[in-house]
Amino acid sequence: MRKDIDYLGHLARESARFAEAVQQVAPDARVPSCPDWGADDLLWHLAEVQFFWGTIVRERVPGDEAEKRKPERPADRAGLLAFYRRASGDLGEALAAASADAYAWTWSDDKTVGFIRRRQAHEALIHRVDAELAAGSRTPLDARLAADGVDEALRVMYGWLPDWGRFTPDPGGTVRLRATDTGDSWLVTPGRFSGTDPDDGTSYDEAAVSAAGSDSGAAAAAEISGTAADLDCWLWHRAPLGTVERSGDPGAHGGFDAAIQPGIN
Repeated sequence: MRKDIDYLGHLARESARFAEAVQQVAPDARVPSCPDWGADDLLWHLAEVQFFWGTIVRERVPGDEAEKRKPERPADRAGLLAFYRRASGDLGEALAAASADAYAWTWSDDKTVGFIRRRQAHEALIHRVDAELAAGSRTPLDARLAADGVDEALRVMYGWLPDWGRFTPDPGGTVRLRATDTGDSWLVTPGRFSGTDPDDGTSYDEAAVSAAGSDSGAAAAAEISGTAADLDCWLWHRAPLGTVERSGDPGAHGGFDAAIQPGIN
């Protein structure tokens, strides 16, 4: 989490922009980036997500308890908007009232309010993009927030691997992602993650990536470049506004593509 980014401010702004965009389309209008959803499904999704995390922070409960407190889905657009605005406002207030380093349940190893602030700013940003894609009215992403979104996507959403498994690097080498507008870069290693979850016995053997804590500047087998906003959208499987360029070894690209192909849930 970067201390120079106002995650609470971005959360409020992106949440408001989401509401504006989703109201531009009919309740059943398709969302191109979430093809199984209509616009009201997207509205309900972000509303319940913000309710869930707001409940965790405000009530100091774990995720399973917050899930039990989720209300039934409202029956129409008016009810959905009312619930969304209430949940969004409550989330912002709960996050502002707690210190960033305060304990909070999360699915991550980082169990702090700061993790939730960051995660929810990016959740609102990406779903604002979804709503604008449905409305056909794209607007720019804040470049610094988008660069942080690339970092979160690589190190947390794709790159977080539980310690009960094993990561085996691909022999094809590393891939560098480079944001052409902000100067940020990331060095990632494609490979495979394998192991058995001790909690439920599920076994895994799947493509994965490991992202370095910082880019050492070492030579990479391949490079992917674009603006921070375009890289952020591309990693989330949302259409970028510009072009994402590739160069270098096809094998390294193949390993990286296999790891991100399932997308982020």
